[in-house]
Amino acid sequence: MARAARLLELMQALRRHRAPVSGTDLARELGISLRTLYRDIATLQEQGADIRGEAGVGYVLRPGFTLPPLNFSVDELEALVLGSRWVAARGDSRLGAAADNAVAKIRAVLPAELRESVDVATLTVPVITPAEPVRIDVSVIRAAIRKEHTVSITYRDGGGSDTRRTIWPLLIGFFERVMVVAAWCELRRDYRAFRIDRILAVEATGTRYPRRRADLVKEWRARQPPLTAARN
Repeated sequence: MARAARLLELMQALRRHRAPVSGTDLARELGISLRTLYRDIATLQEQGADIRGEAGVGYVLRPGFTLPPLNFSVDELEALVLGSRWVAARGDSRLGAAADNAVAKIRAVLPAELRESVDVATLTVPVITPAEPVRIDVSVIRAAIRKEHTVSITYRDGGGSDTRRTIWPLLIGFFERVMVVAAWCELRRDYRAFRIDRILAVEATGTRYPRRRADLVKEWRARQPPLTAARN
């Protein structure tokens, strides 16, 4: 493996590990000697990577450093293009546009032979007609999830009854023909899953919910079956 590619693999390995990882484990993961690993870490540190290391604890990469861009493989490009097409076909309009923009930015910096791989990618995603049209701007919910804020929604259940609720949105699940938001519902005082195509109105409250999203997601995963459009 070329040294530049090896350094990139080391950076990717450090990013995958959120907690400190030992030099021995890193060397084994990358298929290199411990001596080579130490030399590569020293090189990255000289280039500005904030890699912290401590005997008996391991190495951790602090955020904020990137290597100069390297070429993608054809398989990596096809994975990126397939993912962007999936998002464009299943997500809301803003998310779809963001996916297209991301691929365009990647394509712009590729050499000609790899740029052609993007244009003639061999994988595609069929267009799926949603079960019902989405009436709201889903980006409002996505923004609330990132900020850990509550949102106020008007929700129509399967029986056609409308209720006004305040929810703590945690995750958005993408199914074949519907999107579902998993959330804590203040009305039901429990976790619920809401079909986004049944949300008639959504309003950001600007109010942070009282617990960390990471803890809520962990609790939700422990208590719930796989994300489904549960009764509300």
